[in-house]
Formats: sequence, C-alpha cells, structure tokens
Amino acid sequence: MGVPAGRSSKPRFRLRAMASVAAAFTAGAIAGPVVTAWAQDGSRAETYRLLNLFGDVFERVRAEYVEPVNDRDVIENAINGMLQGLDPHSSYMNLRNFRDMQVQTRGEFGGLGIEVSQEAGYVKVISPIDETPAARAGVKPGDLITHINNASTQGLTLQEAVDQMRGERGSSIRLTIRREGTATPIELSLTRETIRPQVVRARMEAGDVAYIRLTSFNEQTEVGLRRALSNLRSQARDGLKGIVLDLRNNPGGLLDQAIQVSDDFLEQGEIVSTRARRPEDAQRWNARSGDITAGLPVVVLVNAGSASASEIVAGALQDHRRAIIMGVKSFGKGSVQTVMPLPGNGAIRLTTARYYTPSGRSIQATGIEPDIEVLAQREDAQQNRERDREADLRRALRNDNSGAAAQGVNARPPAPLPPLNLPSGLVQAVQRLPAEGAPSFDPTKPETDHQLQQALNLLRGMASGQPQRRASR
Repeated sequence: MGVPAGRSSKPRFRLRAMASVAAAFTAGAIAGPVVTAWAQDGSRAETYRLLNLFGDVFERVRAEYVEPVNDRDVIENAINGMLQGLDPHSSYMNLRNFRDMQVQTRGEFGGLGIEVSQEAGYVKVISPIDETPAARAGVKPGDLITHINNASTQGLTLQEAVDQMRGERGSSIRLTIRREGTATPIELSLTRETIRPQVVRARMEAGDVAYIRLTSFNEQTEVGLRRALSNLRSQARDGLKGIVLDLRNNPGGLLDQAIQVSDDFLEQGEIVSTRARRPEDAQRWNARSGDITAGLPVVVLVNAGSASASEIVAGALQDHRRAIIMGVKSFGKGSVQTVMPLPGNGAIRLTTARYYTPSGRSIQATGIEPDIEVLAQREDAQQNRERDREADLRRALRNDNSGAAAQGVNARPPAPLPPLNLPSGLVQAVQRLPAEGAPSFDPTKPETDHQLQQALNLLRGMASGQPQRRASR
C-alpha cells in the first residue's frame, strides 16, 4: 500500500531544513547571522501566538463569565498581573493611583494634618501637625479616633482610615475621639485643607543633641533636613554634641532625595551606584564638598521598616564610616523602580536597576546590618518576632554580592568595611535590651524609646570620652 503524499512531504522538508542548518554551521562565519535570524523569527512567531492566546482568553471572559465584566477592569488587572509576576515592586497604577502617587511625591494633599498609628483596632493620634485643621480643632497626641463620619474605624486598615480622612480641600468631615481622662466621646467637625506633612520632625534632646526624624523621601525632605538642623543649632547654647538621624519605619521614596541627604553629611566619595540590564545604563553619584554638620558625630537609627532610600543613606554613611548605624537589620530593598507614564492610562512602576553602596554592596534581600544592634523591646529577642523583609516577599530579586553578575559602573565584589573607630568601652556600654520592667514603647513619650536613648548615651559618651551608662527609663 502506498504512502500518502501528505505524510511523505513533511519528513523531506525537515531533512532539507536540517541540511541547510548543517551547511550554515559548516560555513563558519555565515552560520551566526543565519541562525540568529531564524531564532528571531521563531521568537517573534511565539510572541504573536501568545498574544493571540491572551485575546482568546479575554474574549471568553467577556462572553461567558457568570456576570458582565468591565473591559477596562479586566485589561488593567491583566497588566497588573503581568507586572506583579516579575517582582514585588513592579505594578500598574490607574489614573487615580498615579495621581495619588504624584501627590505623595510632591509632599502635599487635601486632609486634616494628623500623624497616626493604630492601636486596639482604632486609629491613634501620634501628633497633629502645627497650623492644620486638626491642631486648631484641639486634636491631641494619644487621642483615639473611634468614628469617621459616624462610622466605626474598627475593622479598617490604617491605610483605609487615612484614605477616608483625606479628601478635597474645603470638604467637611466628622471625627469622634476618645481621650484618656475624658468621660464622654469628643465630637469634632473639621474642614479639610491642603496639608504639607512633616516629613522631617526635629527636636533638641537635653539641650545638646539634635534629633531629626525623616519619615519619607519626597521633594521636601532634604530642604526640611537643612532647615531643621539650622534651627536646632541655633537653640544649642553650648553647641551640639551630635546628631541622631532616625530612619526607622521610613519606607523610602525619591532616589535623588536620598542622594542629597547623604551628600549633606559627606565631604567626598561615592554615595551610590546603580546597574541596569544594559551596562551602558549604569550610573554613579558622588558627594560634593560641604558637610552641613561640620563633622559632628552622627548615629543613624534603622529597623526592619527602613527601606530603599533609607537604606541608601544608611549604607553610604556606614561605608564611609561617617555615621554609626544602630538598631536592627533593615528591610533589604536594593532595587530601583522607574515610573513610566502611559498617556491617558495611568503609569507603570517598573524595576529597572539594582543599587549598590559605595563599597560595592548590594543590600537586596539582605539589608543593612547595624554596627551596634539594639532591640526596641525585650520581646523582640525572647519571641524572635521580626517583621517581614524583602527576602520574605514572593519573587524578590536575588542578591548578587558574589560579583559573578557584576556589570557596568562599580562592577566589583563588595569591599570589607573598615572597623568602627570607637573605644571599645563606649560600644560595650550600649545596652542591647531595655531593662527588666521597662515601660512599653510609646511614640508620644521619647523616654520609652530604648533605641533612641542608647543613641543619645553613645553620642554623649563620644563627646566626653567616657561611656554613658544611664539606662533608658
């Protein structure tokens, strides 16, 4: 019985194709372009096939899902899924989310002017911002916001509660507050205004140490840092003994602000470098002369909530031994995201590079290890309770400190850090844990902040040359 023509033609075609490839390899130099062109054609065909697959699935969802779907929602969810499948920090922002991100970057929004946390399921006021609706209405640190517009705040996440308190300038909102020592709830009616949050909070500690806290890195951060230090220096009658730069729970923000803040403390040398997919896209930033602190000793406080831009500052000051890093290991986000607007359709936030400290360290998934470890509470050691860090996130980028994949600027394995230039007695005097029976940390009471108290003791010991053994109360 004869073989059908349709079956005999395919094997002959494959044999001819294989012969052509073999001849191309035999030709040596000719083989590269030929095989490359074939590979590109094959890759392009596969891409088209997958795009057709996406179109088929989209049409099935539109036609057969149990309820009608919104085309924009489906497409945006698909785009977000594509980006979030890459790493934890790439994502799609619709128009509303993109505008919110721009507002946060500029450092102003419509709201009430309250810095808040969460306690016992309610929103707790840490501090009202001066000259804002909340401050003028008499909101005080420690107040619990139990209701917003007569709806309970229990069950809301902190972000959901914050979103409800923000809004258009001139719009009204009603808060119900429970205050310690007051028998009945306090009802307040407020009108939202344009708020410029205090990303820099500063105060003098015992008349000789400047305490400066940076809560994020937006367009106001570096200017606010300079202003705060100038004000505190004018308050110190006998001069400052040192500076505490508090970066705890600072999630980061703008790269250029992290570079400028680092530059404020450095006279020279590299601040940070980035390496992208293409070696020619690598970049490096160096400090300009001029230390705004005039060489004062600095302690930087970090914890598991210190991420991204915070880690750039801590890493730069640590590598140059310009500051002592105290606290616990930081978050470990060593990647750079670029926001790419999509005209009329929001924007994408795409991871485009890794960053490296001056010594060549990538802190991706490892974090900044403090020079002196100090825990905030005894329970942190006893129960080994740690917040999730970058390494715990799904699809987190790997760390490449081995140098095997180094490319571009600063392409070298990390250099070891020089030892701390401190008398051993000063380091040994630092208490890693709070004293037995010490009160729990309350952000409204600095004396309960064990990490801060140890930083202050260390700075005063450096100024006097003697260890300070005062326990935090």
